[in-house]
Amino acid sequence: MPRKQDEAWFTVPEHTDELLAGRYGDPFSILGRHQAEKVDIIRAFYPDAANVRLIVQRPRSAEIEKSMRAVDDTGMFIGTIPRNARYRFKVTWADAVEEVEDPYSIGPVLDDAELEAFARGAHFHLHCLLGAHARTFDGIDGVLFAVWAPNARRVSVIGDFNIWDGRRHPMRLRHRAGVWELFIPGLHPGERYKYEILSANGEILPQKADPYAAFAERPPATASVVVSPWAYDWHDESWMAARHARHAPEAPISIYELHIPSWRRPGGNCDRVATWDDLERDLIPYVREAGFTHIELLPIMEHPFGGSWGYQPLGLFAPTARHGTPQQFAAFIDACHQAEIGVILDWVPAHFPNDVHGLAQFDGTALFEHMDPREGLHEDWNTLIYNFGRHEVRAFLISSAVMWLEQFHIDGLRVDAVASMLYRDYSRAEGQWVPNIHGGRENLEAVGFIRELNDTVRRVRPDVMVIAEESTAWPGVTQPTADGGLGFAYKWNMGWMHDTLHFMERDPLWRGYHLSEILFGTHYGFSERFVLSISHDEVTHGKGSLLARMPGDEWQRHAGLRSYLAFMWTHPGKKLIFMGCEIAQDGEWEHGGEIPWHSLENPLKAGTLRLVSDLNHTLRRTPALHERDADPRGFQWVVGDDVANIVFAWVRYAQDGPPVVVVWNTTPVIRQGYRVGVPEGGFWREIMNTDAAIYGGSNVGNGGGVSAERSAAHGHPWSLDLVLPPMALLILSPVRTEV
Repeated sequence: MPRKQDEAWFTVPEHTDELLAGRYGDPFSILGRHQAEKVDIIRAFYPDAANVRLIVQRPRSAEIEKSMRAVDDTGMFIGTIPRNARYRFKVTWADAVEEVEDPYSIGPVLDDAELEAFARGAHFHLHCLLGAHARTFDGIDGVLFAVWAPNARRVSVIGDFNIWDGRRHPMRLRHRAGVWELFIPGLHPGERYKYEILSANGEILPQKADPYAAFAERPPATASVVVSPWAYDWHDESWMAARHARHAPEAPISIYELHIPSWRRPGGNCDRVATWDDLERDLIPYVREAGFTHIELLPIMEHPFGGSWGYQPLGLFAPTARHGTPQQFAAFIDACHQAEIGVILDWVPAHFPNDVHGLAQFDGTALFEHMDPREGLHEDWNTLIYNFGRHEVRAFLISSAVMWLEQFHIDGLRVDAVASMLYRDYSRAEGQWVPNIHGGRENLEAVGFIRELNDTVRRVRPDVMVIAEESTAWPGVTQPTADGGLGFAYKWNMGWMHDTLHFMERDPLWRGYHLSEILFGTHYGFSERFVLSISHDEVTHGKGSLLARMPGDEWQRHAGLRSYLAFMWTHPGKKLIFMGCEIAQDGEWEHGGEIPWHSLENPLKAGTLRLVSDLNHTLRRTPALHERDADPRGFQWVVGDDVANIVFAWVRYAQDGPPVVVVWNTTPVIRQGYRVGVPEGGFWREIMNTDAAIYGGSNVGNGGGVSAERSAAHGHPWSLDLVLPPMALLILSPVRTEV
C-alpha cells in the first residue's frame, strides 16, 4: 500500500515570499534539495511554467518522472524524491518543453582559500576566480558566475536565458569574501549576461556588466559575454626567449603609438574599424618596414565611449569587441612577435567612467571608488578614482595587468595618468582634497599600489616593461621599490617633450635666445630611465599636427620636422612617436578619421617616412645611439653655446664600439666651414643627413664624410670641417680599421 505523503513537505519555508519577489539573498536555503526523513524535498522556481516534473534517476532501473506540486500561481513547484537520488526538471512552457538541471542542487563551488586570498588582496589571478567561466561539475556542463558585491542584499545573473528576469537566478553569497556565485547548468559560451543587484537599502540598481568579464558585446551594447575556455597555440618562442634583452636599458627601443580605429579605415569608410585580422595583414608589415621595435596601442580594454580613445575603460579584462574576439587578438600578438615586433598596451588604473552599467556604486555603495568626492572624483574628466587602499580593488587592478601579460603575451604596459594617482591635490584647489595621514599631499595608498603592481609584474613576468606616464618631478620613478622607488622600467620624459617642442615652434631667428630648451633635458636626463615621447596628446586638443608646429614655408616645416625627429633619435632615451608623425601629417589627429595615406604621393611626406625608417634602422645597428641611453658616460655636449649660428653638437659613446657625433643646424641657413671637435681622428663617415634628397631635402652635405684634422676644438684633440645643411642634422661616425 503506497505511503501517504506528508503534507508538511509541501509547505513553503519562511522568506519564500521575499524570494519570489526577488528580494531575498539566500536562495539555496529555499530552492534545491532539502532533506526530510527518508526523502529529499525539491523546490524550484519557474514563473510562467505550465508545469514542472521531476526526472529521477534510479540505480538499477530506468528513470522515472514525478509530478511537482504548484504552489498556487507563484511559480514555485515542490516535489519529493528518494534520498540522495539524482534528478533534473522537465519544464513545460506555453510553447515548448525543456529538460534542465537544477542550479540549486550544486553546493558551494569557489575554493575557500582562494576567496580568503582575494579578501586579503593577495590573489592576482582574479580573472580565473571571478567572472563567467564554462565549467563541468559532476558531469554537468554549464557556466559558473562569480562577482564581488559585499554590500548587496541580493545578486542575480540575468540574460537571454532567463528573459533578463532577476528573480530566476539569484546567487549564493560567500560571506567571508563578499563574493556571489552561481553555477547555471546548460549554458554555453556566447551567452549574454549582466547582474541585477538589490542594494542594502532595497533599491534595484541599473543592470551591471561584469567587471571581470573576458568579453563583451560590441558597443554601444553593454552586456557581458561568456567566452569559450581557450588556450592559444603560441608560436613566439624565439621572441619570448629574447625578450629580456630586447627590453634592457641598453637595447634599441623605438615605439609606434597608434589608435587602432583611426590608423586605417577598411575601404576608407569612417564608419568601419579594422579587425585584428586586418591589422595582421596591414599594420605588421608597415611597422616592420618602418623599423620600429614595438607598437603601443591606445587602450583596447572594453570601453563604452569611442570618443574617450579607450582611456575610460570598464572592461579591464576584455579586449574590445570592436576589432574581434580574444582569440583573434591573441593571434595578432603572436603574429607581431613572429615579425619581431613587441606590443605595449596603454592601461588605465587611475580612474573609470561613471556609466550606470559599470563600476560606479556597483553594489549600491562606493565599492571600487571612494565615497568622498574629494578623493573619488576626477573633475577634469568626470570620472571616478579607484580606492587604492582597498585590498580587493588593488587585487582587481593587478589581476588585470597580470592577465594581459600572461594570457596574451603582452610585452609592456604604459600606465596612464600616474601623476594623477600620486598626488591627492592633483588638479584640485585648496579645500577640495583630503590630506594623507601625515597631512601631506602624497597619495600613500596609490604609491603602495604602484609598488605592489611593479613588484608583482617583476615576479610573474620579469622581462616585460611597465612604463609610467608621469609628468612631475616625483623622485625614483624607475628606481627599484627596495630602494624606495616606484619600480617602473621606464618613464615618459614629458619635460623634454615640452621644452624641445617649444624651441621648435619658435622662429629660427630667435632660437638663439632659448638654447636652454634643448640643453636642459640632459641636466636630468639620466636621473631616470626615460622614453622620449611625442604622443597622441601632442597632436590633438587644438595643438595641431607636429608638422604644423614647425615655422616657415612648406619646405622649411618639413625640414624642421625631419631634423627634430633625428634630434630625438640621437638624444639619450628610448623613442616613441604617434601615428601620422612619421608621414608629416598636415592636420591635427582626428579619432573619427584615418591617417591621410594619400598624402604619401607628396615627396616631402614620403621622404619623412623614409627618414623615420632609416632612423630606426640606424638606431638598431649603431650601439652608440642606444647602449648608454641611461648612462651619463654615453653622452657629451660638444657645442651648446652657439647663440649666433644656433648649432648644436654632441657625442654619443658606445660601451666598446665607435662613437657618433651629431651636428644640428636649426636654421635655414647653410653653414660653410663649421668646425666641430671630435674624440678621435681618421675618416668620419656621414651615416645620416636629414637634408638628403631622398628625404625631400636640398642635398647639401659633405660628400659622404670628412677626415678629421689634428686641430683641437671644443675640448677634443681632433676636429671636422663641415658643411652644415639648412635646417638639418648630421650623424657621423669614425671608420675604424680592424687590426
